[in-house]
Amino acid sequence: MADSRTMIDRARVECQNHWFVYNERMTVESCAQAVSNLAIQFGDSDDDGAAMSRPFGVAILFAGIDEKGPQLYHMDPSGTFVQFDAKAIGSGSEGAQQSLQEVYHRSMTLAEATTASLTILKQVMEEKLNSTNVEVMTMTPKGLYHMFTKEDVEEALKNVAPLEQSRGDTPATGSGVQAKTSSA
Repeated sequence: MADSRTMIDRARVECQNHWFVYNERMTVESCAQAVSNLAIQFGDSDDDGAAMSRPFGVAILFAGIDEKGPQLYHMDPSGTFVQFDAKAIGSGSEGAQQSLQEVYHRSMTLAEATTASLTILKQVMEEKLNSTNVEVMTMTPKGLYHMFTKEDVEEALKNVAPLEQSRGDTPATGSGVQAKTSSA
């Protein structure tokens, strides 16, 4: 958890500094690049002692809307970042990514994408999906975002089961939903 907080804090600071200096929003790619630079610094021996003593153990998805439209970047623990239209990370990501590639298309509605994401998550998660272990957030090209309440998540999960039953087979799905994990 500490690694992810460090990287998210860096992203926030970089975006705020960019806003104060240039009076404009930082692009999603530039934000990913700034955090990537932090991850790549691992092992560099500066005289100021600012280098990290070990690599970060976290992968991050950077998602946002900028002048290019919706943007999504994946950064792995080494600091390498790549742009994607849809990306799954974490345990079960291989199967989820394959399903994403099968069903994702740029003209999906938010409702379709949400249902597809939850369906994929249901396929790859060992636990039963519920509003305590899943968070859902949507963003629109106009910059509006909506974090689902627990009730919204439960309602969205109701749409997953009928989709599977109506198709009669294992559903193809999409992902953009984060599953919460706990560590002891």
